[in-house]
Amino acid sequence: MRRSWKVTMLAAGATAAATVVPAAAWPGGAADASGTVAGLAEGGRWVLVDHEGFDRPLKVDGAPWRLDPQGPGSPWHVDAFDDDGDAWKKISGPLFARQLATLNVFRKRVAFGRGGWLTAEVAAVDKDRDGRPDSRPGLSTASLPGGQKAARISEPSWDAGVLIRPTRPLPPRYRVEMTLRGIDFGGERGGTFDYGGKHNGYTREPCKTRYPWTFQGALPGKSRCDYPDVTKENGFYYLTILDYATPAPHGNPGIHYRRKVIMDGYYSDDERWKNAGTCNPKTGEIYRTFEGTFNGVNALFVRGDKFREAANNNISNEYYIKTACGNVSMDEPYGPGGRFRQHLTSAELRPELLPKASYTFAVERDRTGYTLEMSGPFLNTGQTTLRVHHDFVEDGRPIWHYNQTPDEYDGRFDRELKHTGPAGTFTTEHSWPKGSAYPDSFIIGDPHLNYYEGSAHVDDIRLYVPAGDDKR
Repeated sequence: MRRSWKVTMLAAGATAAATVVPAAAWPGGAADASGTVAGLAEGGRWVLVDHEGFDRPLKVDGAPWRLDPQGPGSPWHVDAFDDDGDAWKKISGPLFARQLATLNVFRKRVAFGRGGWLTAEVAAVDKDRDGRPDSRPGLSTASLPGGQKAARISEPSWDAGVLIRPTRPLPPRYRVEMTLRGIDFGGERGGTFDYGGKHNGYTREPCKTRYPWTFQGALPGKSRCDYPDVTKENGFYYLTILDYATPAPHGNPGIHYRRKVIMDGYYSDDERWKNAGTCNPKTGEIYRTFEGTFNGVNALFVRGDKFREAANNNISNEYYIKTACGNVSMDEPYGPGGRFRQHLTSAELRPELLPKASYTFAVERDRTGYTLEMSGPFLNTGQTTLRVHHDFVEDGRPIWHYNQTPDEYDGRFDRELKHTGPAGTFTTEHSWPKGSAYPDSFIIGDPHLNYYEGSAHVDDIRLYVPAGDDKR
């Protein structure tokens, strides 16, 4: 069915391995000097079919909470890596079930926007099982200082999650974009992780841990407060594509097996990240992340041919990263002398400029692969647009679960995966079989029930399709 939106055209543009475009030529972070927008590799045009500007009040916070019944009958059930999934039970034995029984999860699922094309997924843990969530995360309409309306994602406690996602899976070819007007999910301010009475965006109450979800399953001999502390690690998903239709907040390990492409912020003062690097897009040089402002954006293509299977860090794909400073495989050292490891961050935000300034994040899927784009006043560059493209399969390296239909994939990357914990091993016999299919769905916000805390202002979520597809 054809939508009744005003048609907005976007023109084709270069999608080289890493493209830096002076944003002065891209009004709104998208259009070039001719009034069109780069993006469709085969030379077509993008047409706007859905847009949410948050001018009307949201009704998410007033919706009732629902107890998640867990199990295959739950409306939020996905697979073996669910909050109560068979994977955790197998690698943990009965201990995981006992730990999970110490809490409940309450949820909201609220459609909004024109025709209900967007859905808010809100979840919070009830640790004392008193029948009420322990915190009040939410999504509401807020007024910016200039009077403009935006959506406020509010997550005052780490044991909760808030996401915006499409109500229906994304089409075969699309461009989705969002505008960021404010972010307070950790990172440094003024050269320190300690500000506003918080550490890395977390309030200072004790016992903020990963309980009960870890990559190793349940931890024998560990109570809730003995689990690893989470306050060294905060972050936010600016725009990420998952491989199933109904994303919602869950325990954090599961999402590491469900992402296709990622644009997120990950902010950690953990010394394990002392060798991570950040790209200066202006000079093409890499500097140590700890020597920057620690407000970076990671643009990651999730690999379908390499996995992390060590007992202490399993159920996770490796990444391939393309930046203005070069391309990096996350399982190999990079930079001069191989001095860097972990993430290569693409650029750094300047949160102090928001909301007067803004950042736009976009993901495109065309017939060849995915393009990640970010626009805004980045550190070192000023107003700039950064674009990177990766084919579905490039140099023998696939993007994880890229195929939306069975005929887009021949089964060549299928393999057995083993996930090991203290009590046993869970085996995924076919991780990507011939005949499989994986819809695209985006997320904006925090998908973790046991990590991340803060608030953000999001504006202008837009969905485009190629001209002609809007008439089908």
